[in-house]
Amino acid sequence: MAKAKKAASRWVCRACEAIVGGWYGRCPTCEAWGSIEEETAAGPPERVVLGSNPSAAPRVIASTTAQTEVDQAPRRPCGLAEVDRVLGGGLVPGSVVLLGGPPGIGKSTLLLQASAGLARRSGVVLYASGEESVAQVAGRAGRLGAAHPNLLLLADTRVEAIIAAANERAGGLAALFVDSVQTIYAADAEGLPGNITQIRTVIAQLISFAKQHSVPVVVVGHVTKDGQLAGPRLLEHLVDAVLSFEGDDDHATRLLRATKNRFGSTQELGVFEMRGNGLREIANPSEAFLAERQQGAVGSCITASMEGSRPLLLEVQALLASSFGNPRRTCVGVDPSRVAMLLAVLDRHGGQCVLDQDVFINVVGGVRLSEPASDLAVLLAIASSHQRKALPAGLVALAEVGLTGELRQVPRAEARVVEAGRLGFSKVLIAPGPKGASKLPRPQGLEIVYASTISEALNRVFF
Repeated sequence: MAKAKKAASRWVCRACEAIVGGWYGRCPTCEAWGSIEEETAAGPPERVVLGSNPSAAPRVIASTTAQTEVDQAPRRPCGLAEVDRVLGGGLVPGSVVLLGGPPGIGKSTLLLQASAGLARRSGVVLYASGEESVAQVAGRAGRLGAAHPNLLLLADTRVEAIIAAANERAGGLAALFVDSVQTIYAADAEGLPGNITQIRTVIAQLISFAKQHSVPVVVVGHVTKDGQLAGPRLLEHLVDAVLSFEGDDDHATRLLRATKNRFGSTQELGVFEMRGNGLREIANPSEAFLAERQQGAVGSCITASMEGSRPLLLEVQALLASSFGNPRRTCVGVDPSRVAMLLAVLDRHGGQCVLDQDVFINVVGGVRLSEPASDLAVLLAIASSHQRKALPAGLVALAEVGLTGELRQVPRAEARVVEAGRLGFSKVLIAPGPKGASKLPRPQGLEIVYASTISEALNRVFF
């Protein structure tokens, strides 16, 4: 009797997609540990027969018809303004969104609240869970107040069953939610759920369903220990949007960001607070981040960071201590290499001997400052801790710091100044900007103070 021929396979790194000759503990290409997995080679692709669909014919991209179809594509708001903000206004029909985040951060809670809001507004929503039973999901929906007649629950780990249930209601289906892609498997793919072959096959079928029926699909993805989405990076290239749900155990604040969005900006930020009855949207994040701020604290400075179209006022805290040996640089929420640069500038151009001390920097609220506009605030917080003098009450610092000690004006300074005035701050320290630039607005009760160099800024706040 002839022996059955074993299906061809190969070893692939799920981090960089490199193909290697066998299993390695560490990928020889990207040096990622534990990322090599065996992948069964797929069979020959099915032959595609082209029909007479007029939408498949090439058209001029600048034509009026094509522009009208794009402009009139109705987005589907999910009822959570913070989620819609990050998505660019809502879910786009036919799009596939991948939501990632660490375990226990609230991905399923966010997904269930968003699906319930969409069910109230747009029609029938199918929520497919591969991790929980229908009773478990229904119990959480009752606790969150997310139960609705248009929200249908399905507990199944077979992608064929999920797509069959969605196809039965494709004509009136507002969206399909799948939690999560690592627990769903395809019958015609080799391996256990969660391996490279299974994930690729499952996501390919979900994308095909979304494009064919113009139904938005939202899929939850697990993350690795270093915060990266688990599975091949090919997933992030195939989907239309990648959302990251962030937070930590020490704060109830949750942040939603878009690392990829084909239909909107990736600079927007959604802010939530985790409570016993679910996630609550924070419409005014600046007030929430500054609610527990201590007035007159040494080593504290306020800055305004732009997160998409929204200015956020954040508190930067600094603490300097005597160093025993090599000075430490511990930074939370800011780039350590940029802090090292600011310390050198402060030492050389500000006359503050801080290079021989331990420096600890923290951005309150778990938010990360990624733009140079916060340079002056970080520098002033360090100087305040070094001199053990509090900064003037009601001060907001906005400027980029150069290596020669000069201050440069930040982009969209008008929106930052208006936000500072709205929250009751009395003084904004900012760079003068180029000659001929438009003057900044002056909200009532807000004084705008200009400084061109580091030494000038220090003199204005401490002397």
